[in-house]
Amino acid sequence: MPAPGKHARRKLSRLSRGLVVASTGGAALALPLAGAATAAPAAAPAVAVVAAQAPAAAPAAPATYTVALGDTLSGIATDHAVGGGWKKLYEDNKAAIGDDPSLIRPGIELSVAAAARQAAAQPAAATPVAAKAYADNLDGWIRESLDIMARHGIPGSYDGIHRNIMRESSGNPLAINNWDSNAAAGTPSKGLLQVIDPTFRAYHVPGTSLDPYDPVANITAACNYAADRYGSIDNVNGPY
Repeated sequence: MPAPGKHARRKLSRLSRGLVVASTGGAALALPLAGAATAAPAAAPAVAVVAAQAPAAAPAAPATYTVALGDTLSGIATDHAVGGGWKKLYEDNKAAIGDDPSLIRPGIELSVAAAARQAAAQPAAATPVAAKAYADNLDGWIRESLDIMARHGIPGSYDGIHRNIMRESSGNPLAINNWDSNAAAGTPSKGLLQVIDPTFRAYHVPGTSLDPYDPVANITAACNYAADRYGSIDNVNGPY
């Protein structure tokens, strides 16, 4: 791969519905008399339209709790889902409890509504998303590079990358060319896609390693260079 200095351009890149009830158990449905000579058409079923009813609201949680023998602040806090636990419950009821939170007298009224509301208002903790895992082999390196390239708008396909890697290094991330003109100039081509150091530095993609032998960094930088010069690594079919 030649040094980038030879190329001037660079592009880094419900329906609301009422409840209709048809009665069939009472007089709502008119039927013809049995054996009648001329049966009149059956009357249309009487239909009762019942307004949709909103579901009954859940009973409100009690605003206070009367301490019973054997109660503890910790147990009360747990039973009433008090955010902040017994410390918050004690803080909100210190005037009634006194200076010792371990001594609560049966019969005293504790306010639990405010503390419970605070707990309900707390947003649910976000479920952590596991980082995507890649195999530590050629397939995994290419796939990780493709994901990084997609985030940076760098074109390229799995087949295009794989084809060029097999030609340049046979899949050896530590491959180095010590015999061509680049090597003679002191900048041997390195890694999976045989990138010389100046080109690697110029087209290095943020978030990848600064080591030109790093498989993912090497692939991504080389594809960035190829996109600048050839439009895509897919367009490379020989030495580049």
